[in-house]
Amino acid sequence: MTGNVKVLNQASYQQWDHYIDNHPRGTFYHLSGWKQLIEQVYRHQCHFFYYLDGDNITGILPLVEQKSILFGHSLISMPVCVLGGVIADNIEIESALLLEAKLLAQTLNVDYLELRSPNKSDDIPAGFIEPESQNHVMIGCTLADSDQAILAGIKKKQRAVIRQSFKNQLTIKFETDIENVYRIYSTSVRNLGTPVFPKKSFVALKEIFKDRCEILTIFNGETAVSSVMSFYYKGHVLPHYGGGLTQARGLKSNDFMYYSLMCHAREKGCHYFDFGRSKVDSGSYKYKMHWGMEQRPMYYQYCLVGAKELPSLSANNPKYQFVINVWRRLPLAVSQLVGPMLARHLG
Repeated sequence: MTGNVKVLNQASYQQWDHYIDNHPRGTFYHLSGWKQLIEQVYRHQCHFFYYLDGDNITGILPLVEQKSILFGHSLISMPVCVLGGVIADNIEIESALLLEAKLLAQTLNVDYLELRSPNKSDDIPAGFIEPESQNHVMIGCTLADSDQAILAGIKKKQRAVIRQSFKNQLTIKFETDIENVYRIYSTSVRNLGTPVFPKKSFVALKEIFKDRCEILTIFNGETAVSSVMSFYYKGHVLPHYGGGLTQARGLKSNDFMYYSLMCHAREKGCHYFDFGRSKVDSGSYKYKMHWGMEQRPMYYQYCLVGAKELPSLSANNPKYQFVINVWRRLPLAVSQLVGPMLARHLG
């Protein structure tokens, strides 16, 4: 390891986060809290590199090692999160951090090193591949100045759906307990054939990110039918874990929930609604595009080490279809028990 590149420890968390807070490309998913979460809950080895110039951090690169019999051995910035990658004050520092990452990948003999970036690289780092076709996009929109203006900015058909939801006597509650959001979210992902993240990760997110983490739940009478856990950072609201029960479709409670969150976030001073990552042409992608939001491609970059070709962990991969179809039929309690053992290697 070069003399200027250091490995993050608890003593430097505050300095690391200060750098993220003040760097224009620093995102919520670069914060040190994710290191705490991933080590405590997922038990993955974290390698968070930073570049020290004198007493100042001038670049960072968070990496997480994942090792699984089913999904292989990888080094990713950042799993569980939708974004990651290197940020630095200049290209020389960025190159030094990437060199350290490649050396680590070779030492660990991983299959590949993966960087997730919201920006296309004008100059792809040496040794990395940027696929010509990027399958994921980020979706979001600027928040207008009033509830009425936010509604007016939504596509006509989706706006009509939201207006229908107003007639269903739905109510909003902001919760500190994770029981409703976890039950509803785990039901939603089970129905999609996807393993759910462990319940203790939701507890840890509330504990680690505190006021930056918020749960909004929609009730139909006494029944919680939709819920979302969101994060707040740099004027953005990021609904990260959300879903609805079967009756949510008829009640339009998911639509009511996201519109209500947009209005609430504007009142809290947010200026952007970040609807997160979706795979192009997936169900979530089509739903989000009904809102009329902008989409921005994500740029994944790979450095192949042990692997001969780029990874393909997509749910659209034919070899996973049988497992997905079986998973959808599992009892919820079984999916909540087994799912976290698989989900810790996904995302």
